Amino acid sequence: MRHADGGLTCQTFGLLRWRGWTDAVRRARQAASFGLVGTLLTLGGATTHAHARLVLPGEASPAEPTGSVRAIAGWTNFCARVPEECTLDTSEPSVIPLTVAVWRTLLSVNRRVNARIRPLTDQAHWGVVDRWDFPDDGSGDCEDYQLLKRRMLVERGLPRRVLLMTVVIDETNEGHAVLTVRTDRGDFILDNKTDAIRPWRRTGYSFIRRAGQDGPAWVSLEGKDGTAQVATAEP
Repeated sequence: MRHADGGLTCQTFGLLRWRGWTDAVRRARQAASFGLVGTLLTLGGATTHAHARLVLPGEASPAEPTGSVRAIAGWTNFCARVPEECTLDTSEPSVIPLTVAVWRTLLSVNRRVNARIRPLTDQAHWGVVDRWDFPDDGSGDCEDYQLLKRRMLVERGLPRRVLLMTVVIDETNEGHAVLTVRTDRGDFILDNKTDAIRPWRRTGYSFIRRAGQDGPAWVSLEGKDGTAQVATAEP
């Protein structure tokens, strides 16, 4: 058993103690300004008719942090191995404009990674309870999906500072990792359980903590971090 000391496996962490949370219906899997995003749009070329038909989501609220917390242990170990993936440039914007081109890129990357990675627990994959890594061999669990999406989005011109690894309690009362994208229309969630990209409040999840935007410390969310103890289990 690992308590709320920063450990996570997406396979799952069963809730032993949680306040005010109810199960949702299990879902099917299915620059210094905004200059960096402007670069993405330029590289993407002129808007096509297909782009014009893509409808942006409605306005959503941001998930505001309630304080600083210790980073997830798996994230800390990942950063020790690949520090370049964890270095933040605070001159980058803290939110990006959610344009048609950006939305199309988010949808494409989310679908591609979800389709190409085979789900596999860390125990079966690496022989350890919890390891965060890129699923470069084609297999991984939830945090591995999100790390790959984050890397691909940075390669496509999105600032790393707005792409935040996030820990939640899912609809089955288990631990899960998703990727938060902070935009001027609110915070949206990329998830390996669905190809849909949803506002954070419409996921049905309880949000625990996520990577910070100003340094190595993570931040607590919804004022609930520290109220739960967790234990690993099979997916």
